[in-house]
Amino acid sequence: MLRHHSEAQARRPVYNDPWKRREAWRSHPIFSKASNFKTLFPGLGWATAAFAVYCTYEHFMLKDKKHH
Repeated sequence: MLRHHSEAQARRPVYNDPWKRREAWRSHPIFSKASNFKTLFPGLGWATAAFAVYCTYEHFMLKDKKHH
């Protein structure tokens, strides 16, 4: 943990270009391509797993001999 204000300012990046500071949010990890792809379809992993379990259950446990 930082103990002094001067330590906090020493760790803060120095921006010489005024527009660079305003554009810094674009490089934040929450706006990365990987983050956007992960949040594109929330719950898709759980739904795929549940569907696979159901299909396996139906295939092995619900055998109906009169099924066409």
